[in-house]
Amino acid sequence: MILLVVATEMEALPLAGKTTGQPHALFVAGVGPLETAVRLTRRLCEGKGDISMVLNFGVAGAYVGSGAGLLDICLAESEVMGDFGICYGESVVPFDGQLAGRSFFSLDQRYLSQAWEILATQDYGCKKGVFVTVNGATATARRGAMLRAAHNGLCENMEGGAVVRVCAEFSVPCLEVRCVSNMVEDRNLGNWQLAAAMHKCGQAVSLLIENIVPI
Repeated sequence: MILLVVATEMEALPLAGKTTGQPHALFVAGVGPLETAVRLTRRLCEGKGDISMVLNFGVAGAYVGSGAGLLDICLAESEVMGDFGICYGESVVPFDGQLAGRSFFSLDQRYLSQAWEILATQDYGCKKGVFVTVNGATATARRGAMLRAAHNGLCENMEGGAVVRVCAEFSVPCLEVRCVSNMVEDRNLGNWQLAAAMHKCGQAVSLLIENIVPI
């Protein structure tokens, strides 16, 4: 079974009631890395045996200059905890020594390759690259530019790094797909295309459910 992990009910709505394709279940994990880690850990403890993979999906903010634009479908090659460290106005300096921990996580390349090929058949024009997980959504172009440069980031979200980390702990393969709802710029909700991004992401995930082959 594919466990479809999403942060919010509204992002899950485009997939509500879908029954075709691979066996799957929707799981709303909550907003932010802490809530996501707690809820997903509990879910996997309750029943990991029937889960062949986790597919994390939702919306994202694309970094200006990354190559991703509004309503682009993006696939994660890796996730990085973008603001984990010592935060200055112009930089985030990683901890060193015993404080360092892990902050960079690769996703399952086998499922990534499958997803890339499946979405290409419908001419989605996907982008792939580094996703940056943040504890707080970036609200200025200046900070967005700093995070993009620091991590070679494609887009940012608030849950992906936690999902990948928990999946690694339970040895469950993970795939992440997101649709760009906004550019990471000086915050202006008038420029966002949230509803359209959620709808398009749902279409992409539906296509993946119908065609992906469990490994």
